[in-house]
Amino acid sequence: MTKEERHNLILETLIRHESIPVSSLSLLLDVSAVTIRKDLTELESANKLYRSHGKAVLINPYINNRSILEKEKLARKEKELIGREAASMITQDDSIIIASGSTVLAFARCIKPIHRLTVISASLKVSEYLGTNENIEVIQLGGTLRHSSLSVVGKHAEAPLSEFCCSKLFIGVDGIDLDFGLTTTDIREADLNKVMMRTVQKTIVLADSSKFRRRGFSKIANITDIDTIITDSNIPPTISQAIEDLGIELKIIDIKNTAPGIDSQI
Repeated sequence: MTKEERHNLILETLIRHESIPVSSLSLLLDVSAVTIRKDLTELESANKLYRSHGKAVLINPYINNRSILEKEKLARKEKELIGREAASMITQDDSIIIASGSTVLAFARCIKPIHRLTVISASLKVSEYLGTNENIEVIQLGGTLRHSSLSVVGKHAEAPLSEFCCSKLFIGVDGIDLDFGLTTTDIREADLNKVMMRTVQKTIVLADSSKFRRRGFSKIANITDIDTIITDSNIPPTISQAIEDLGIELKIIDIKNTAPGIDSQI
């Protein structure tokens, strides 16, 4: 395992548990405590965590605005499996909206339509990927470029949506808190997401389990405003039960027993 891979695993583990002892990280990654301490020192210098009494601690209970290139490195398996499940929900001759973020980009890579599909996209990377498929008509929203996510935001991105009616919105979030709702780190993205939700019949949230119990800066919607959440099997049981009790469809992907390499064929 490379140092970069160790750092990514340390951050993924920390996001789920908020703090973790050096000894536990040493066992998890099968390296010495000395190596773990060096890793933590580097990550602390990069302002990604801080060390306290022999353990690593999440630097902030709130979500920081990170680039999509950095986010793509986190929870890759979970995002791929969530993306496959989301792709299976697309129907023949469907029209959908895809928001922005690393999880919806993983979803876009799972879309292999054999019939016509219309996609309205806020993400430049999603549009670039889907644009190579002649069965997919891509409508790229305009607007102000948000550099961290390589997606568009602002009134010029929002305005065209009033002219459309789509079946589904596939949206990624930075945080899901049962009390506060769905959040992102950017107020302009939250505003665009709200308009997207008014344009569709169903809102589907794609979020790996690390996104729960977290809050971004700007609220998108209450959790009861959405229809479906697709996540992985590391979601805490208390949270999954609470979501189902609210009447929200919850699709939990078993990340241990799902076979790799299966592309969705719509």
